[in-house]
Amino acid sequence: MLKKILSISGKPGLYKLVSQSRNMIIVESLIDGKRMPTYARDKVVTLSDIAMYTETKEVPLREVLESIRKMENGAKASVDPKAEPNVLREYLAKVLPDFDRDRVYPTDIKKLVSWYNLLVTSGNDDFSEETKTQEEEAKA
Repeated sequence: MLKKILSISGKPGLYKLVSQSRNMIIVESLIDGKRMPTYARDKVVTLSDIAMYTETKEVPLREVLESIRKMENGAKASVDPKAEPNVLREYLAKVLPDFDRDRVYPTDIKKLVSWYNLLVTSGNDDFSEETKTQEEEAKA
């Protein structure tokens, strides 16, 4: 599921991949459902390609989101994304105890919490690892 959810630099929120062509993709906002084209010059990243730093390794974003979902029992995050930096760090410490406090900034935690809330609100809260079946790979 996270392979089709995109973050576009300079644009708020998250977007769902609708279709793609040679030099552009069509995305749909998870906030208001509006569709728009995105071009090759825009910096687009799928959520499945994002990871968070810990003291020992990088943890895929899907694992962090799954930890939040388990801690919150599938509900929205109990912390406000606009909370003070120390409150955000305490929250992330509950979710990911060994996160790298030097390389994970409060702005990263704000983005994580708002993305989580947006995904839960829009019904895109299946953070399990995606595995392709042989049929899907043959079609690709």
